[in-house]
Amino acid sequence: MTASKDVFVYIEQRNGHILTVSKELISKARELADILKCQVRAILLSDKMRDEIDTLYHLGADEVIHVQDPKLKVFLTSYYTQAVVQIIHDRNPEIVLFGATTIGRDLAPRIAARINTGLTADCTRLEIDLENNNLLMTRPAFGGNIMATIICPNHRPQMSTVRPGVMPLSNLDKSRTGKYTNISIDFKVSDAIEVLEVVKEEKKKMKIEDATVLVSGGRGIGSARNMSPLEELAVELEGTISASRAAVDAGWMPKDTQVGQTGKTVRPDLYLACGISGAIQHIAGMEESEYIVAINKDSQAPIFDTADLGVVGDAHQVIPELLSLIRENRKDA
Repeated sequence: MTASKDVFVYIEQRNGHILTVSKELISKARELADILKCQVRAILLSDKMRDEIDTLYHLGADEVIHVQDPKLKVFLTSYYTQAVVQIIHDRNPEIVLFGATTIGRDLAPRIAARINTGLTADCTRLEIDLENNNLLMTRPAFGGNIMATIICPNHRPQMSTVRPGVMPLSNLDKSRTGKYTNISIDFKVSDAIEVLEVVKEEKKKMKIEDATVLVSGGRGIGSARNMSPLEELAVELEGTISASRAAVDAGWMPKDTQVGQTGKTVRPDLYLACGISGAIQHIAGMEESEYIVAINKDSQAPIFDTADLGVVGDAHQVIPELLSLIRENRKDA
């Protein structure tokens, strides 16, 4: 542990493009490394890729450790695990961060088991304990009803997966440069799995974490049928629809539209909360939105404490009126 140093970030890429969550983690790693007075090192695995590497330096990376190999063209857990484990053994990091994506949630536990350390999953906050330099990893627990802060005092590296959207993205500093290290891995075949074909699912709707406008429905909407006007409003505003946990649990909306501690964290330019009371679990997932508008017939609803603009009224009446006004204004324009 005395030799442990530096903050490492596993950089997830798809078809040569770095995922936003990895950029967010580099930004956070820079903040943590400045406190610890150490370096930020990015781990990038791919078959070929150089175009976006400079972005990692601009966001705060001091070094990009790049493993290029044809075996890494398609994600296969065994090869990716071998590569990251070897880098960790060689470099002895203090902290290693992964995005809490489908791949990150598959890869990180396997690596933690191989190197005999702990892993805190699905974190929403990372801080440094200034007394001992331990990483304070905070995540929802007991169904999102409490926030638990977890430490890993006796093993290194300290590892966590972090939800997309919870860490602010730093401004690019294009004057920053860094070290580029290309390394080779002696891969050993550890299983008989072979990827024959990758078929990309075509999704018509944008992901809620990528939307600049979100129209979100809660328990107060009343039924799945009543979500239709919200969807119309989202289309008019060139956004998409999301939901609170209550609406998802009721079966009105799919799980991938849920905002909150047990759903997704979002940062749209405009967030319209319709029929959402404003439980702390929901607020935690959307409070960083640029502008929040709340529509609720209960004037004492907690959501109004967070909203920039509050409308006290029945969403079933307010939404159609709002749609009508938007369409009329567009006709006049």
